[in-house]
Amino acid sequence: MFNTFYPDEDVVSAYDIPYERLYKSGIRGVIFDIDNTLVPHGAPADERAKKLFARLNEIGLKSCLLSNNKEPRVASFARASGSTDYIFKGNKPGIAGYHRAMNVMGTNKETTIFVGDQLFTDVFGAKRAGIYSILVRPINPKEEIQIVLKRYLEAVVLFFYHRDKKKVM
Repeated sequence: MFNTFYPDEDVVSAYDIPYERLYKSGIRGVIFDIDNTLVPHGAPADERAKKLFARLNEIGLKSCLLSNNKEPRVASFARASGSTDYIFKGNKPGIAGYHRAMNVMGTNKETTIFVGDQLFTDVFGAKRAGIYSILVRPINPKEEIQIVLKRYLEAVVLFFYHRDKKKVM
């Protein structure tokens, strides 16, 4: 029932993902959410984000930021982090932004992954677009009220996700 919202994988942090291994397995592009995925909501790119994008470039992975936020926020983060490609007002969980990101990177759904912190926008949209999704834990618990309310519903889905994941193992 809830598996429509299940991520393909869940990890603690976007910074803990084995990008080298993913590249070796054929992944060529990574689409990232920004807020609470790479930095706390509204925060500028920090050293950790800059190092991540430098690492991705070194590996040979393309990246694109996909955010529902407005252009000034997304563009400034992209410039500061070293991720030059971005899509603002991405309308997640709509799939058009995911398709645009793949188009910008020159990848397709088989060679692209998505990394984000929200089930009902990030993961659901990636699944609808046919992209492998990795859910990360939110960096900062302080969020806007509409996101806080969604987190309660996400907790229910994640309960079943983790329960079902244990059954498979």
